[in-house]
Amino acid sequence: MCGTEVRTELPLAATELSGCSCCTPGARTQTPTPVEGSEYWVEGLSCGHCVQTVEKAVNAVAGVESATVDLAAGAKSRLTVTGEVAATAVRDAVTGAGYSLAANN
Repeated sequence: MCGTEVRTELPLAATELSGCSCCTPGARTQTPTPVEGSEYWVEGLSCGHCVQTVEKAVNAVAGVESATVDLAAGAKSRLTVTGEVAATAVRDAVTGAGYSLAANN
């Protein structure tokens, strides 16, 4: 690649093999399963690794039974939290992980 090759598209085959659930073609057709709990909207998530980072941070908060993210890359992703936990604790966990809750939370 001495600067003479121009690529206009990235190959998806490599991401399919990597197991990245957000980049594979099948991930776009999955519909999120509804979960009861408090909902928050998170900005800045772009891949499955981002989702895991936020879920791990929120699940570590005392009182959280479960935390799941429905990824919407390039938009606000839905974070559903079950258990008895203060909204400020969820916000602190999300910001501590390097992301932010949307203003309407």
